[in-house]
Amino acid sequence: MAVKSLNHIGIAVQSIDAHKTFYEGALGLEFEGLEDVPSQKVRVAFFRAGDVRLELLEPTSEDSTVAKFIEKRGEGLHHLAYTVEDIQARIAELQESGLRMIDEKPRGGSHQMQIAFLHPKSSGGVLTELCEPAGGS
Repeated sequence: MAVKSLNHIGIAVQSIDAHKTFYEGALGLEFEGLEDVPSQKVRVAFFRAGDVRLELLEPTSEDSTVAKFIEKRGEGLHHLAYTVEDIQARIAELQESGLRMIDEKPRGGSHQMQIAFLHPKSSGGVLTELCEPAGGS
C-alpha cells in the first residue's frame, strides 16, 4: 500500500507565539488554527503551504517527547507525516517487512486523525508519521 500524500511537516518549537509571525508574515502562509493534543503533551499550530501543512509542535510538559527532542537537538524539523488508508493494515505490513514501529497500534492525533510513528532507525534517521484522517482519507 503506497502513501497517498505528504500530510504535514512537523517542526518542534519552544513557543508557537514566538514563531507565528515568521510563518504568517515573512512566508505569508495561511494560519489554520491551534489545537491542544493532551495525549502527546503538545500544543500544535497549523499553517497551509499549498497542498501541505506545516505543524508547529510546542511542548506543554517538560516530560513530553517534543520537549526532550528540543532539549537534545534544539528547535527544528521533527517529523514528516504521510496520509495513508487503513492505518492498522499499513502498520502490520510495515512490521511484516521488518521495519520497526514506535506505535504498534494507531493512536489519536490532531484533527481527529489516527496516527502511528515509524522508528527513525527504520526510516533513514527521519521520524516518520502515518496519518489516517477521520472518516478515512
